[in-house]
Amino acid sequence: MFKKLAKLKYLPNTFEIIEDGDHVICSISKKKIPLNKLTYWNVDLQEAYFSYKEAFIKKEQK
Repeated sequence: MFKKLAKLKYLPNTFEIIEDGDHVICSISKKKIPLNKLTYWNVDLQEAYFSYKEAFIKKEQK
């Protein structure tokens, strides 16, 4: 299913594909996230999150 890791630049409300691929890795859970399902990320940290749960965990770590 997952073939190639993508490299992205996370922007407010969108992202730019730097290197083509079909998924990214969640910085908290290390789960693979298909690009078409990517919803949560942090622009300042340039990190992707699998779901709101991982995004909340990251926010609480500050």
